[in-house]
Amino acid sequence: MDTMATVKTEYQQQLRTLAELMLAVSGESVTVMKRNAPEQAMKMKRQDEWGIYLEFLKVMFNLTDRLSALHIPIKDQLDFMNGLEDAVSVQLKSVLEPAFGNNADQMEIVLAIGGAVAESRQLYEKYKFLITEDSRTKNELFQAFSERVAELIGAPQNGQVLSAATLCASAVVPAISAVLEGRTPAPAAASHSVPAPSAAETATEPEKKGPTGQEIKLVSLMSSVSGEEVETRWGLHPRFRKDLTPSELQQLTKLLNRVAKILGERYAAVAFSEQWASWHRAGHA
Repeated sequence: MDTMATVKTEYQQQLRTLAELMLAVSGESVTVMKRNAPEQAMKMKRQDEWGIYLEFLKVMFNLTDRLSALHIPIKDQLDFMNGLEDAVSVQLKSVLEPAFGNNADQMEIVLAIGGAVAESRQLYEKYKFLITEDSRTKNELFQAFSERVAELIGAPQNGQVLSAATLCASAVVPAISAVLEGRTPAPAAASHSVPAPSAAETATEPEKKGPTGQEIKLVSLMSSVSGEEVETRWGLHPRFRKDLTPSELQQLTKLLNRVAKILGERYAAVAFSEQWASWHRAGHA
């Protein structure tokens, strides 16, 4: 058995778990970015979301590479990272396949992930720092990453987008460490949405044509500020609403009205606080 095969066997569970984690975080991060730039989000196409998705994968490949040096023997590290690239490609295809069937081209996915890994090295290997310690160089990497994401979204000066991108990327570091230490169970990657690559851009979206088990947003809740007023509203997925009995709908409406009231009041308290106002002004300076 060659070295690569040995590494894949020895670290099979960790590679699978890391791949699921990276895909899940990338998918959720795209959603977070859209929420922080609602005007730009309305204009986004699937291909735009896919580009942002890949940006998160790129930075996570780099972060995982840095963290793996602390947990994987040096002799195995290169093969481990190559194994992670393969694991991400395989897992991504399995996530896309239920929605796009044969349109989820294996070779295109492999090439996309391979390109992301190569660009990750070009973009981020030049930043020399110890991943477990805070440093100016580490902050510079996250700043460069967040600027790339903001540029892709079309909001390069949006402080909220920059901060959210940095938070999403930096927050995954402890989770990756936990997986490398064998402390984290595998997340359910299929429950997270993945923007389709270009070959599948015109296919039906997963929420509209997906089997049971795929992510479907059943309930949504959003608060927004307009002048000195805060509006908090909730909504139900149309098919979910239709499947509820009148009694269930009445009960759910009562509960969600209470949730909206509690969260709306809390959001208003935060949104109109001096601390929030100062941060918001600084983020848009």
